[in-house]
Amino acid sequence: MLSSRLYSWIAMLLVIGIVFSMGALYFRTQAAAERDVAGLNAGDTAWVLTAAALVMLMTPAVGLFYGGMVGRKSVVATIKQTIAILALVSIQWVILGYSLSFGRDYSGIIGGLNFLGLSGVGAAPNADYAATIPHSVFMLFQLMFAAITPALIIGAVASRIRFRTLLVFTALWATIVYDPIAHWVWGAGGWLHSMGALDFAGGTVVHVSAGFSALAAAIVVGKRHDYKRGATGGAHNVPMTLLGAALLWFGWFGFNAGSALAANGLAASAFTATNLAAAAAALVWMILSWADFGKPSALAAATGAVAGLVAITPASGFVGPMSAIAIGVLGGIATYVALVIRSRHTSIDDSLDVFACHGVGGMVGALLTGVFAEKAINAAGANGLLFGNPSQMFPQIVAVAASAIYAFAATFVILKVLDALMGLRIPAEEEKAGIDVSVHGEEGYNY
Repeated sequence: MLSSRLYSWIAMLLVIGIVFSMGALYFRTQAAAERDVAGLNAGDTAWVLTAAALVMLMTPAVGLFYGGMVGRKSVVATIKQTIAILALVSIQWVILGYSLSFGRDYSGIIGGLNFLGLSGVGAAPNADYAATIPHSVFMLFQLMFAAITPALIIGAVASRIRFRTLLVFTALWATIVYDPIAHWVWGAGGWLHSMGALDFAGGTVVHVSAGFSALAAAIVVGKRHDYKRGATGGAHNVPMTLLGAALLWFGWFGFNAGSALAANGLAASAFTATNLAAAAAALVWMILSWADFGKPSALAAATGAVAGLVAITPASGFVGPMSAIAIGVLGGIATYVALVIRSRHTSIDDSLDVFACHGVGGMVGALLTGVFAEKAINAAGANGLLFGNPSQMFPQIVAVAASAIYAFAATFVILKVLDALMGLRIPAEEEKAGIDVSVHGEEGYNY
């Protein structure tokens, strides 16, 4: 026999299924032009589909990266949250998010609803974004960026946020924060795009927005019950974090090289820059941890690699190999210093230092793009300060400031409203017992 609670949920989900069935009927037709595959390139299409799969892998990889660093009683919850976010944003993106990000421009602020439910997003290319791949492939690639971004935020509030509130927050954050910023920077007509801000693969859209949102979340949600300023350690499974970092490094080639939207020399250049910056920052973090604690930390090397990947993301399609190494070194130093300042000199409990890695890393990378960009590498870009164009720094500064301020303020307000309506924190006794068992009824280890 079905319980009344289970029966009610089945009935509600059946209604949702019927609604989507009607939606399938409503959106069933596409104009002939939307099936016109003239101009498509099979190699470009195959590469961007592969890159989308690589970026998809990054979201559960974030779960492994974070999961190894939290306590053993929170590992299931941490990984599960990333899977749930991937699923939820996938639906939000198809229904509404893609249209708000890349739909018809309204005053440079937001996209329209012309792609609602992927209406008009078919096999034909969209010349505004990518002329040699299907519009649907471009949409899928961008979906994976939208999915990983809120997953990054959870590291700031690991082990203590209500799961149901997190789901509602994710849907609201994706719609209110991510989609507008994506349109500003990447959308045809977006105000930052029109200003000339350079962001090849998401330094502002993904990392600055996630990092500053994580800072707001850490402040609003508050500290863990056992938090101690300056305390180190706490990682329960270092190999898991190393595996997560390796998978992120692997997936990041899709993230950055895939943003060329073609299988060409620019993709190869972005691939090279990505690897060099990650390597440089990994070495920087390892050396700094060695100087700081007397031993070269494996966790520091892994985190440093991720910080380097973050820093190179906005610049990857605009800079050469030596510039990429410089960005990795400078980004590695900046993110390590930010971690030290946050952990030792403030009372903010950003559990896994999302702000230092992504907020500071993305900010430094976006600003350094304005220093090291070369038009010779990407004709669609511009020269930076080092190559005779100091004026490029202005749109980079504006893009960083606008993304950071908007993401922080909007996230702060969303969380305050949700706290009043639903509550943000799990009860103290559940936090002490461990979120895996108390909230999800599952354990990561049975020994």
